[in-house]
Amino acid sequence: MIKNEKQYEYSQECAKNFEYSIKMLDEDKALKQKDPDGWQLSRDVKQSHLMALQAEITEYERLINCDKSQPIKIEVESLNKLPDALIKARIAAKMSQNELADLLGIEQQRVQQYEDTDYQCASFVEILEVSTALGVEFETAVMQVDFEEIEAVKKNVAKWRNKKMNRVTKI
Repeated sequence: MIKNEKQYEYSQECAKNFEYSIKMLDEDKALKQKDPDGWQLSRDVKQSHLMALQAEITEYERLINCDKSQPIKIEVESLNKLPDALIKARIAAKMSQNELADLLGIEQQRVQQYEDTDYQCASFVEILEVSTALGVEFETAVMQVDFEEIEAVKKNVAKWRNKKMNRVTKI
């Protein structure tokens, strides 16, 4: 996800480099004939990276060019993607990290830390405060409890604990 102007410019530069690389590959008829599978794989990989970058660039441009007189919708596929939505909301509001920090009554470095770590260092209350400051409102939230996933997590935790106990007993 592109989080600022510097990353946006770098992403645009990378996209141009991928476009050039694909163009050069397309013009390399000898390689295409000598190793068609390798040529196609290389082209597909470059094209895939280019498309991913273009999607991020398009999303960033949508955010920085949005009409502030209308609410913007930011989809959140899962709770794990909430940090991205908060960063996108700040970008769409054309608010700097410093301005958000002022609204929250905290240091700018704290907001930078939130965003650099995708809000992993923020408490739930801090996330709610950021959401409020950015005017983020949930229209609908549907949560699904996956019991198979719960059982898989329990098994992984048990394995991890057993490995940890085995290491401790060896020492």
